[in-house]
Amino acid sequence: MNTLRNQVQLIGRLGQDIEVNGANNGNKFAKLSIATNEYYKNKQGEKIENTTWHNCVAWGKTAELMDKICEKGNKIALRGKLTNHSYEDKEGIKRFVTEVQIEEFELM
Repeated sequence: MNTLRNQVQLIGRLGQDIEVNGANNGNKFAKLSIATNEYYKNKQGEKIENTTWHNCVAWGKTAELMDKICEKGNKIALRGKLTNHSYEDKEGIKRFVTEVQIEEFELM
Protein backbone atom coordinates (compact mmCIF):
# COMPACT_ATOMS: atom_id res chain seq x y z
CA MET A 1 0.00 0.00 0.00
CA ASN A 2 2.96 2.39 0.33
CA THR A 3 2.98 2.89 -3.46
CA LEU A 4 -0.55 4.34 -3.31
CA ARG A 5 0.30 7.18 -0.93
CA ASN A 6 1.30 9.79 -3.49
CA GLN A 7 0.22 8.78 -6.97
CA VAL A 8 -1.48 10.80 -9.72
CA GLN A 9 -2.87 9.55 -13.01
CA LEU A 10 -4.18 11.98 -15.62
CA ILE A 11 -5.45 11.85 -19.17
CA GLY A 12 -5.60 15.20 -20.92
CA ARG A 13 -4.22 17.42 -23.66
CA LEU A 14 -0.94 19.30 -23.73
CA GLY A 15 -1.45 23.05 -23.46
CA GLN A 16 1.78 24.02 -25.21
CA ASP A 17 4.83 22.54 -26.93
CA ILE A 18 7.31 21.06 -24.48
CA GLU A 19 10.44 23.04 -23.69
CA VAL A 20 13.43 21.30 -22.12
CA ASN A 21 15.82 23.25 -19.87
CA GLY A 22 18.87 22.37 -17.80
CA ALA A 23 18.99 22.49 -14.00
CA ASN A 24 22.03 23.71 -12.05
CA ASN A 25 23.10 20.10 -11.47
CA GLY A 26 23.15 19.42 -15.23
CA ASN A 27 19.97 17.34 -15.21
CA LYS A 28 17.45 18.23 -17.94
CA PHE A 29 13.82 18.98 -17.13
CA ALA A 30 10.65 19.88 -18.99
CA LYS A 31 7.77 21.95 -17.65
CA LEU A 32 4.37 21.50 -19.25
CA SER A 33 0.67 21.88 -18.57
CA ILE A 34 -2.09 19.37 -19.15
CA ALA A 35 -5.80 20.21 -19.50
CA THR A 36 -8.36 17.71 -18.22
CA ASN A 37 -12.09 18.09 -18.88
CA GLU A 38 -15.08 17.00 -16.86
CA TYR A 39 -18.68 17.20 -18.00
CA TYR A 40 -21.88 17.45 -15.97
CA LYS A 41 -25.43 18.69 -16.32
CA ASN A 42 -26.62 21.70 -14.35
CA LYS A 43 -30.11 22.08 -12.81
CA GLN A 44 -31.49 23.24 -16.15
CA GLY A 45 -30.21 20.07 -17.85
CA GLU A 46 -27.52 21.91 -19.83
CA LYS A 47 -24.23 20.11 -20.41
CA ILE A 48 -21.39 22.00 -18.70
CA GLU A 49 -17.69 21.48 -19.41
CA ASN A 50 -15.17 22.17 -16.64
CA THR A 51 -11.49 22.38 -17.65
CA THR A 52 -8.72 22.03 -15.07
CA TRP A 53 -5.07 22.84 -15.82
CA HIS A 54 -2.33 20.79 -14.15
CA ASN A 55 1.30 21.97 -13.96
CA CYS A 56 3.68 19.08 -14.62
CA VAL A 57 7.43 18.50 -14.73
CA ALA A 58 9.47 15.67 -16.24
CA TRP A 59 13.16 15.00 -15.58
CA GLY A 60 16.08 13.37 -17.44
CA LYS A 61 15.33 10.92 -20.24
CA THR A 62 11.57 11.29 -19.76
CA ALA A 63 11.89 15.04 -20.44
CA GLU A 64 14.03 14.44 -23.53
CA LEU A 65 11.63 11.82 -24.92
CA MET A 66 8.60 14.03 -24.32
CA ASP A 67 10.37 16.89 -26.10
CA LYS A 68 10.95 14.67 -29.16
CA ILE A 69 7.49 13.12 -29.56
CA CYS A 70 4.94 15.41 -27.88
CA GLU A 71 3.43 18.62 -29.18
CA LYS A 72 0.68 21.05 -28.24
CA GLY A 73 -2.78 19.49 -28.38
CA ASN A 74 -1.61 15.85 -28.08
CA LYS A 75 -3.79 13.65 -25.90
CA ILE A 76 -1.55 12.11 -23.26
CA ALA A 77 -1.85 9.76 -20.29
CA LEU A 78 0.62 10.19 -17.47
CA ARG A 79 1.45 8.77 -14.06
CA GLY A 80 3.46 10.54 -11.40
CA LYS A 81 3.37 12.08 -7.96
CA LEU A 82 2.49 15.45 -6.48
CA THR A 83 5.40 17.66 -5.45
CA ASN A 84 5.43 21.04 -3.70
CA HIS A 85 8.08 23.75 -3.63
CA SER A 86 8.37 27.48 -3.12
CA TYR A 87 10.39 30.30 -4.62
CA GLU A 88 10.73 34.04 -4.26
CA ASP A 89 9.53 36.13 -7.21
CA LYS A 90 11.11 39.34 -8.55
CA GLU A 91 9.16 41.44 -6.03
CA GLY A 92 10.40 39.30 -3.13
CA ILE A 93 7.05 37.57 -2.57
CA LYS A 94 7.21 33.90 -1.63
CA ARG A 95 5.23 31.77 -4.11
CA PHE A 96 4.15 28.15 -3.65
CA VAL A 97 3.88 25.65 -6.51
CA THR A 98 2.25 22.22 -6.70
CA GLU A 99 3.23 20.09 -9.71
CA VAL A 100 2.82 16.57 -10.97
CA GLN A 101 6.26 15.00 -11.30
CA ILE A 102 5.86 12.70 -14.31
CA GLU A 103 7.27 9.18 -13.90
CA GLU A 104 5.82 7.69 -17.10
CA PHE A 105 3.59 8.80 -19.98
CA GLU A 106 1.94 7.53 -23.11
CA LEU A 107 0.61 9.33 -26.17
CA MET A 108 -2.97 8.39 -26.93
